[in-house]
Amino acid sequence: MRIRGGQGHRADESVDVEVDDSDVRSAQGRGAARKSHGRGRFRRTRRDETHPPALRRRIALWSLIVVVVLVLVAGVAWFTPVLSVRTVEIRGLRAVPEEQVREVLRIPEGISMLRIDTDAVAQRVAGLPKVRSARVQRVFPATVRVTVDERTPVLFFDGPEGAHLLDGDSVEFAIEPPPPGVPKLTTDHPGSNDPVTRAAVAVLASVPAALRPQVGEVVARTVSDIALTLTDGRTVVWGGPGDSGRKAAVVLPVLTRPGTVFDVSSPDLVTVR
Repeated sequence: MRIRGGQGHRADESVDVEVDDSDVRSAQGRGAARKSHGRGRFRRTRRDETHPPALRRRIALWSLIVVVVLVLVAGVAWFTPVLSVRTVEIRGLRAVPEEQVREVLRIPEGISMLRIDTDAVAQRVAGLPKVRSARVQRVFPATVRVTVDERTPVLFFDGPEGAHLLDGDSVEFAIEPPPPGVPKLTTDHPGSNDPVTRAAVAVLASVPAALRPQVGEVVARTVSDIALTLTDGRTVVWGGPGDSGRKAAVVLPVLTRPGTVFDVSSPDLVTVR
């Protein structure tokens, strides 16, 4: 810094002062560095005081103890009879014999609950012809719960071996006498893979619930030519599965009219004869 002037100058005369900017910036830099360094030392000191070495060692020791205990508990539960299966509970059975389900479960006696492959067990149960799906759950401490959803027959067709039962998915799942109230399917090539059979199942599913018990036979000539024969001898010409919502809305009012054949295949032009 240089100051120009002298004692001989009058009070009203100006004095020029020149300051070297580099000196000021250098001083400011050194001050900021000291302040930053001080803050860094303060942070490190506070961090060290918060987690001193002894405390960190205790935390690590207790973490190790917890891990060891968990491993021991898991080993005991996995390899010993502490959590072994003591009860197998089966729900949802109506037509499937319980002994048949227990035979395919194949759950070893005394096995740990944790070692049961619930997906594999459920697949084995669902493989039974009359079972639509199955769910297997662990109910601790010692119960395995099996919930079965059985197939329900909606139609049957006659074959050389007897009556073939079809469910709502058009799956042929049994050959046995049909339950009371299940309609008969009459078509040229009945079966799960037959498009006409699947169309007939779809039509029956669209029939109003109040009318369904009155259906004694479903006659399916093609996928678009399906008729329902009622138990009182009347016939409802349904057509195909298309537009079944509107057909279902008009069929009950139409059946109140006198007649024997009620054609709702075109719901905009219903005919009765």
